[in-house]
Amino acid sequence: MKFAVVTFGCRVNQADSLHIEEQLRRSGGEPAGPEHADLVIVNTCSVTASADQGARQTIRRIARDNPSAKIVATGCYATRRPAELAALATGVRVVSNSEKLDFFAGRNSNLEAMTSAERFGGGDGACGATIEPGMAGRTAFTLRVQTGCEQSCAYCIIPATRGRGRSLSMGEVLRKVERIADAGFKEIAITGVHLGSYGRDLDPPGSLLGLLRGLNDLRADVTFRVSSLEPMDCSREIVDLIASSGGRFAPHFHLPLQHASDRMLAVMCRPYTLAYYRRLVEEIGARLPYASIGSDMIVGFPGESSEDFAANLAYLPDSPLTHLHVFPYSDREGTVASRMDAKVDGPTIRSRGAQLRAVGATLTRRFHENQRGSVRPGLTLEDGTLVVTDNYLKVRIPAGARRNERVQVRLLSATEAVRVASL
Repeated sequence: MKFAVVTFGCRVNQADSLHIEEQLRRSGGEPAGPEHADLVIVNTCSVTASADQGARQTIRRIARDNPSAKIVATGCYATRRPAELAALATGVRVVSNSEKLDFFAGRNSNLEAMTSAERFGGGDGACGATIEPGMAGRTAFTLRVQTGCEQSCAYCIIPATRGRGRSLSMGEVLRKVERIADAGFKEIAITGVHLGSYGRDLDPPGSLLGLLRGLNDLRADVTFRVSSLEPMDCSREIVDLIASSGGRFAPHFHLPLQHASDRMLAVMCRPYTLAYYRRLVEEIGARLPYASIGSDMIVGFPGESSEDFAANLAYLPDSPLTHLHVFPYSDREGTVASRMDAKVDGPTIRSRGAQLRAVGATLTRRFHENQRGSVRPGLTLEDGTLVVTDNYLKVRIPAGARRNERVQVRLLSATEAVRVASL
């Protein structure tokens, strides 16, 4: 049986999709495009209204173009609005976040196990097939070590779709890392829904810092990226560990600010101030001047005044941030923000979003220019001519390297580099 996995949203969903694909391969499934697959899994996101729309459009398109395919919708949108997705096309199966990993492993006796050996026995894939670089088109591996969130941000529906925080034990994480490294992966992104809360639910409790120290001590030939961290969870000790790791951890941070107005941060229920955030990213920039520091920003949150928005324009241009992800606010039913008055109108949201994206583009150009001429380690992707550097620049190099090869490159521009050496 041929299968396809279509993924929306963040690295947590990417990690879940990699896990699902591994289970399907082990059951004898063969990857294919959605238009040719017997089974299509759509792993949805529901952070914004546009994410919901994208999932709906994808399911309708698959049902139209491949009417014989079995479609399984899972992820956050499927958890939040199962009936909506089930009604999109005949035969759409909806599987919630809490069920999806067991469902695709065939371990849930209450569900029809669509991934059993009997269903895949006639497929072209080899039962027991393992993960390898290039699976799902990814050269680096994304490993989810935590899921769920108990942080009550006013705009976020994810705590309702992912549930309470749950962490893998450190021993299980280390065993997974060893297996991933043995499969040939050279880079692993460590991710979670609320990654900074890692270990708080364990008995005895652990911490993200303790996990990172354990990863740093591994002998496996693999490097790590730490995925998005809430600013209050990015401690000085974590920054010190990344800076002193000798390349084991990439100098790459993603620290969502969401807003530069303290009033808006308070209304959003974000537990820090702009002054705190400013100190954090300035310390990272001073300690690791070549680091990539990305951020998320929300425009048009209920009650956002022109003065509030101006705080963004006052702070961001001179900040050490290197790229921005700008999200237009959209109501998520069930959140505190959805019940707030003083909604910002659509044209104003679009205008403010465009202004912040322009600031983000300027920050990215400045970062690229500052890195011009420097030599950075990186990993080759695709056919070996694309490299992602440790500080998250993607550049093309002349042909000659293979995919999944560590290289040193000299940066010539925002998009071009030359290979200096292999590592």
